[in-house]
Amino acid sequence: MSKASGFYHRLRTIVIGGARSVKDPELFQKISLVALLAWVGLGSDGLTSSCYGPEEAFLALGVHTPLGLFVAAAIVITIFVIAASYSQIIEAFPSGGGGYLVASKLLTPGLGMMSGCALLVDYVLTISLSVASGTDALFSSLPVQFQHFKLVVAVVGVLLLILLNLRGVRESVVTLTPIFILFLIAHVVVVVYALAVHVPDFGALAERTRVDLSTTTAELGTFGVVLMILRAYSMGAGTFTGIEAVSNAMPILREPRVATAKRTMRYMAVSLAFLAAGLMVGYLLFDVHHEAGRTLNASLFVRVTASWGGFGKVFVTVILLSEAIFLMAAAQTGFLSAPRVLSYMSMDRWFPQQFGLLSERFVIKNGIILTGAAALVLLLLTRGSVQFMVVLYSINVFITFSLSQIGMVRHWWGSRKTERHWKKKILVNGIGLVLTLFILISMVVIKFREGGWITIFVTGSLMLVAAVIKRFYRRTQKELTHLDTLVDVVEATQPENHLGARHRHSPRYNPNARTAVILVGGFNGMGLHTLFNVVRLFGKGVKNFFFIQAGIIDAESFKGKDELEKLEAHVEESLDKYVQYVRGQGFYAKGMPLIGTDVVEEICSLAKGVFLQYPNSIFFGGRIVFPEETILTRVLYNYVTFAVQRRLHQLGIPFVIVPVPVSSPDLPAESSLLAKAGLLHRHPHLPAAGGSGTRGA
Repeated sequence: MSKASGFYHRLRTIVIGGARSVKDPELFQKISLVALLAWVGLGSDGLTSSCYGPEEAFLALGVHTPLGLFVAAAIVITIFVIAASYSQIIEAFPSGGGGYLVASKLLTPGLGMMSGCALLVDYVLTISLSVASGTDALFSSLPVQFQHFKLVVAVVGVLLLILLNLRGVRESVVTLTPIFILFLIAHVVVVVYALAVHVPDFGALAERTRVDLSTTTAELGTFGVVLMILRAYSMGAGTFTGIEAVSNAMPILREPRVATAKRTMRYMAVSLAFLAAGLMVGYLLFDVHHEAGRTLNASLFVRVTASWGGFGKVFVTVILLSEAIFLMAAAQTGFLSAPRVLSYMSMDRWFPQQFGLLSERFVIKNGIILTGAAALVLLLLTRGSVQFMVVLYSINVFITFSLSQIGMVRHWWGSRKTERHWKKKILVNGIGLVLTLFILISMVVIKFREGGWITIFVTGSLMLVAAVIKRFYRRTQKELTHLDTLVDVVEATQPENHLGARHRHSPRYNPNARTAVILVGGFNGMGLHTLFNVVRLFGKGVKNFFFIQAGIIDAESFKGKDELEKLEAHVEESLDKYVQYVRGQGFYAKGMPLIGTDVVEEICSLAKGVFLQYPNSIFFGGRIVFPEETILTRVLYNYVTFAVQRRLHQLGIPFVIVPVPVSSPDLPAESSLLAKAGLLHRHPHLPAAGGSGTRGA
C-alpha cells in the first residue's frame, strides 16, 4: 500500500469509520433501530413540519382565525388516518418498500415507478428545505452582515449529513437524538403551559368560534365557509409529510420489525398531532398574528414566556435554537428514506443496480451520495430560498399517499373472502384515499402557477429516465437469453453419471501448467461463455481452473441472517456446478466463494493471495459487447469487470477481458468447436455444426 493510499485509508476510517464484519453475530443488533431511535430518525421530518404546517394553515384563514379549531381538528384526524393506513401497509408489506411497493404490486409496475419517483423528488426537497429552513432560523438571530454566509452554511450542513449517514444509520440517528429530545421537551412545555394557563378561557374561545362561524356563514354562505376551511386545511398539508417514512425503511428497524414499525408510527402520530393542534390552539389563546421577521411559533413563544422574566428570554432563545438545528436535522428522514426507495427501484431495474449496493459500513452509499448531491444542486439553484422550495414541496408525497391508498383499497376488496376484518381495513384506507386525494388536487391547483409545475416537470423527467433504463435492461436481458442456452447444451452433453463425479477420483493440481482464474456471476451462459473462450485462447495449455464468484450483499439480501445464509449457499452451489463440470472433463478445478459488500475490493484482495500462491495464473472476466457503446451500456453493464481489471493491472497481475457479444452465437457450431477443444463431449441429439466459424467467439 502506497503512502498516499495509506493516508487516504486512515482518513476515511476516521471520518466514516472502519469496515464492519458480516461475520459479526451481533451485526444486525448494532446497526438496526429500536422504536425510540426510529422515531428520532424517521419522525424528525414530521415533527419539524409543526414549525411551518400549522402556521400555513392558520394564516390561510385570514381574519377568521377562530375557525382554526376546525382546521386543527381536521389535521389531527388526518394524521391518525394516514398513520393507521400506513400501519396496515406495514403489516401487508413487512419487508419494506412502502408506497413504491404497494403501487407496484397492487396496481401496476408503471404506477409503482411513478410513486417511487415522486418520493425521490420529495425526499430531495425534504433535505434541501429542512437545511435551508434551519439555516434561516439560525441566521435570524445573527447580525445582518452575516446573511451572505447562509448558503455556505447550508451546503456545509448537507455535506456533514452525508458523512454522518455514510458512517451508519444508527450513528447518524444517535448523534441527532439530543437535539430531538431538546426540541420535543421545549415544545411540549410551551403547548402544555399555554393550554394550562388558559383553561378558564376555553369557554370564551368556543363562543368566539361560534360567533365567527355564524358571521362568516352569513357573509359567504355555508359552502363558502366550508371552502375556506378546506383551503386552510390543504395549505397545512406539509404537516403530514414524513408519516410514510417508516414503511419505506423497514429493513433498518429492529426485529420484530412490524411491531417496531407500528410502535414508531404511534410515537410519530401522537407527538405530531399533539404539537400541530396544540400550537394552533395556542395561536388562538394568545391572539398570535403575523409579525414581520417572526414566525407564528416565535411570536407564541415570546408571549407565553412574557411573564417568566430573564428566564423567559433564555428559554425562547433555546427553543428557537433547537428549532433551527432540528430543522436541519429533519433532513435525516430524506437521507434514510430516499436511498432505500432508490434501492428498491434499482432491484426492479428502473435505475442502475449500483444503487442497491452497500458500503463496508452496510449503508446504501451510492444512494446517500446521489441524494445528497441532488439536494446540494437544488440548494445552489434556488440560492437556499425557503419561500421558493416551499412552493415545490409536499405535492409529490401526496401522489404516493393517494396511489398507496388506492392500492390498499383494491387489496382489501380482493381479499374480502379471506380477510375477516376487511370492512374495517378498507374503511381506513378508503378515508385515507379521500383525504389524500383531496389534498393532492388542492396542492396542484393552488401551487401550480406559483411554481408547483416545476415539481411535476422534474418528477415526469425522472420517470422518463427510469422508463428508458427499464426498457434498456429489458431489451438487453432478452438479447442475452441466448447465452443461457449454453447451460442446456452443457447439461445435455455431460457424460453419464457425471453428477457423481465428486465421488470419483478428482484430477490433481498441475503445477507445470497454466492456471485460469475465471470471474463468474453464477452458473449461467455468461460464465460458461467466458470459460469456453479461455479454452479457445489457450487450448490445452490450461490444466487448472479456479472460479471466483462474489455474493454481493446488497439492500435486497441484507435483511437478516437467514438471507445472508441463503446468499452464501447460492454462491457455493453455483461454483460447485462449474467445479464438477470441469473435473468431469479431466481438469483440476476449484471454487472460491466470496461474500461482501464491495465486490471489487473483495475480488482484488483474494486475487493478490491467489497470484502469490500460483504465480503462473491468469485472471479472466467476461465483458458483454454491445453492437454500439452508449452511456447506458457503460453505466449499466461491465462496471465490475473493468474496475477489477484496472485494480489488478495496478498490482501487476494479468487480467484478460473476454468478449461476450450480445448477438446470438451459432450454438451447434460452437459446441462442435468446444468438443474439439476437449471441454465439451458430443451428444447424439445435438445438431451438427452449421459452419466453420462462430459468431459468439
